[in-house]
Amino acid sequence: MGPAELLRDFVNTYDVESDADRLTSPAELTAWLRERGLIGDGDRAADDDLALAIRLREGLRAVLRRGHGGAGRDTARDTADEPAGAAAGDTAQEPGGDPAGDATDAPTEGTAGNAQNAAEDAGDAVRDAADLDAVLAALPVRVSLATGAPTLEPIRSGAAAGLARIAAMIPAAYAEGTWSRLKVCAESTCQWAFIDSSKNRSRAWCSMRVCGNRTKTRAYRARRRAQGTPRPS
Repeated sequence: MGPAELLRDFVNTYDVESDADRLTSPAELTAWLRERGLIGDGDRAADDDLALAIRLREGLRAVLRRGHGGAGRDTARDTADEPAGAAAGDTAQEPGGDPAGDATDAPTEGTAGNAQNAAEDAGDAVRDAADLDAVLAALPVRVSLATGAPTLEPIRSGAAAGLARIAAMIPAAYAEGTWSRLKVCAESTCQWAFIDSSKNRSRAWCSMRVCGNRTKTRAYRARRRAQGTPRPS
């Protein structure tokens, strides 16, 4: 498993859409780290380790969501063409049958609105990066030549060492060119981490058919409401 794949799997231990968390106890964190060879058989996570793991995971999610191509609402604004199904009576639905009419992430129309959104996203990105930096500072690593090649080794021991090994995958992924391909779905109700394998690295959603259409439907309906366009009869 490569660095980007490990980071992806770590972020996806929490499924935002289903609110399912695989790391709800120190024991579950211990098992997850041990299964991936990140800690030894005698290492055990404590409550403090679990809290640090959650901060690292959610810090990564936030930075990845904003770090490659901007936040979800910017991506939606740039690509919010008429969604599939809109022409046929505007009846597009979210997976599971719920109407896709929630406009909470609707884009703001107009140059002034776009500039304001861009400024807000830039500020959020700075705060997200600072929050993640604070977590990384609690997981220090050092350069080691013990194996003959330079590697980053944890300074701390136990479960914290396993978390530091996850953190060390960030520069490792950057070095091998996969960091920029590691993304989080721009759809706010999903936020699933994925690796963008497209040639131009332009994917914004984990699934264009599901999350892409969901975002476009919401933006399209919000735009129609703002323009006062009547629904088709």
